[in-house]
Amino acid sequence: MALNPFSEEQIIARLQFENPWWSNGNLDPYYQTFKPRLYFNLFYPLIKNTSVHRASVLMGPRRVGKTVMIYQTIQQLIYEGISPQKILFASIETPIYNNIPLEELFSLAKKAVGDSDSTGWFVFFDEIQYLKEWEIHLKSLVDLYRNTKFIASGSAAAALKLKSNESGAGRFTDFMLPPLTFYEFIHLKNLDALIKADTLNWKGNIALFSSTTNITELNKHFINYVNFGGYPEVIFNREIQSNPDRFMRADIIDKVLLRDLPGLYGIQDVQELNSLFTTIAWNSGQECSIDELSKSSGVKKTTLRQYLSYLEAAFLVHIVKRVDQKAGRFQRENFFKIYLTNPSLRSALFAPITAESDGMGAIVETAIFSQWMQRTSFIPYYARWKNGEVDLVNISRKNNKPDWAVEVKWSNRFFEAPNELKSLCSFCEENNLKEALVTTIDKTGSKEYKEIQIQFIPASVYAYNVGKNTLESQK
Repeated sequence: MALNPFSEEQIIARLQFENPWWSNGNLDPYYQTFKPRLYFNLFYPLIKNTSVHRASVLMGPRRVGKTVMIYQTIQQLIYEGISPQKILFASIETPIYNNIPLEELFSLAKKAVGDSDSTGWFVFFDEIQYLKEWEIHLKSLVDLYRNTKFIASGSAAAALKLKSNESGAGRFTDFMLPPLTFYEFIHLKNLDALIKADTLNWKGNIALFSSTTNITELNKHFINYVNFGGYPEVIFNREIQSNPDRFMRADIIDKVLLRDLPGLYGIQDVQELNSLFTTIAWNSGQECSIDELSKSSGVKKTTLRQYLSYLEAAFLVHIVKRVDQKAGRFQRENFFKIYLTNPSLRSALFAPITAESDGMGAIVETAIFSQWMQRTSFIPYYARWKNGEVDLVNISRKNNKPDWAVEVKWSNRFFEAPNELKSLCSFCEENNLKEALVTTIDKTGSKEYKEIQIQFIPASVYAYNVGKNTLESQK
């Protein structure tokens, strides 16, 4: 017989400690100080909707605000009249809950509040990946308690996604909470006065667009964003920003590389994995091949492919595939680009950069890709051929042809000399595109070259708009 070192009374005492609203109707004031992320407006309706008989699985990288969002959800439920005694929160990584089935925790919670009725509950299991075969437990609860809403969350995004897809089909609804977009960064920092409504003439239509009231000030915050902006806690903490290695590397990168991924995939050589990720982070946005990566990181090719899929599943990197000048795909994908999903991971590993740093162009490109990557239905490409390259290309699903192209620059040079954008113009001519977009440092305007209308927009403004449109497209 397996022995549990903790008594039922001790487990109930812990549940009461984690759920103070059972006794006083209120959350810890600490969590009420946080301004909700804009993704809260997408997540909360999913939780409140009890007509769909499914558990919700909140997943995402470490430190992006999942637990805080859960507490804000609990607070909102109480505001809207849900009884505090009908809301359970349990952090599964707490040692006292070790190997306790989820159904048993639910039963002990009902006992703690003196309620034998299982209907009308909202049950939150945080860091659920710490329970072995959690997906089987959760699926069983969903089937048994049809009038209870179950919500699970966890930082091991790769593990959660894998198990959710395998066992939760028809039972679970996944919700991915990504790192902060620049749009959210401006919102959380109360910098909306820097943004104004505007329009943009794009592809023959007048489109709503956000521009800035002060590009110099916006760029200062954009540089702060690319260095520290992916994590809500970091953007308000000067101490963490002064020593990103201590917080961001130790609490985010190392835990994923040294604990989450080895535990999930049985990786033995964590130093090898760390070496590969360091190489990728330093070269984010650069074209590479399996051969080149293998030589520079010292990892064998067969192992390297596995590591890349692990890092992508863990939401640390994103691989972008290549097309040719005519937007044709390659049968053998020998070359590709790898981007960090969050530009501030680079400053955590190395050092924060300035507007004048050599690596600023690459990190700006990484930041802009990170805004696009949060669209689950969007697949970005880059174009490269013998004499040219275009940074970002969209292939239409309707006709399998490119319908827009973007060149990401951290420079004003091409605004003054659009004739130097030879690769971009060549790609547009080859694919019958009449317009293209190029980012700058602080220049805005439209210029025509070879009958191609080139829109110039500051990189910070473009990043803001992509983040804003990405969020709104998911509504």
